Amino acid sequence: MFDTPVARCIICPRQLLDREAGRYLCTLCEQRIDRDLAALAGPAGLYARLCLRIQPGRRGDGPAVSGTPGRSIPCNLDVLSLTADGGLVSVLETWVEDWSTYGLGVQGDGGRLQARLDQAVHTLRLNLPRAVYRHRALDEFGSELSGLVRQARAIIDGERAPRRIAVQCPCGAVSRITLDTDGFECRGCRTEYGHAEALSLPMAARAAA
Repeated sequence: MFDTPVARCIICPRQLLDREAGRYLCTLCEQRIDRDLAALAGPAGLYARLCLRIQPGRRGDGPAVSGTPGRSIPCNLDVLSLTADGGLVSVLETWVEDWSTYGLGVQGDGGRLQARLDQAVHTLRLNLPRAVYRHRALDEFGSELSGLVRQARAIIDGERAPRRIAVQCPCGAVSRITLDTDGFECRGCRTEYGHAEALSLPMAARAAA
């Protein structure tokens, strides 16, 4: 006679309570994801605060980044990689598109980057209570989201955040990793990559990222 498998949160992985039956995430991990999303949006959110730090050497952002001798690049490249099109906004919009295939919201109508980010955050937060019952990749979503939030906070607080790079799986899906990543699972084809395999993947084109 076999014991019934214990249902566990796919993130922590804490054993799910009776009132959490049928969910992929425990309530605590759902709340953490919701807090991370909320921290990004709005005029006082992390994204808006990052946009104020694009110019280097301001508010403790560190020295200007030099391009060629005698010439400095007039922006903070770490901030730019997060705030420009193809950065943090595009990551959230990619997840909105992914969630829409599960009947969890619809994609936004475009517009300015701040408006696009706010719309993506709103859609994800609104549908998160249903996603915890439907979406098996919430562990990857939560990990990517928390990494972006940590990176944003580190830049704002004046710390040096690990640079994230976009790599492309042969299936076409794009994932963002750091050089010290332990590995990840592709959300497109579910292939698992270890540290060495992840770093050997080709970098994604900016349009795809």
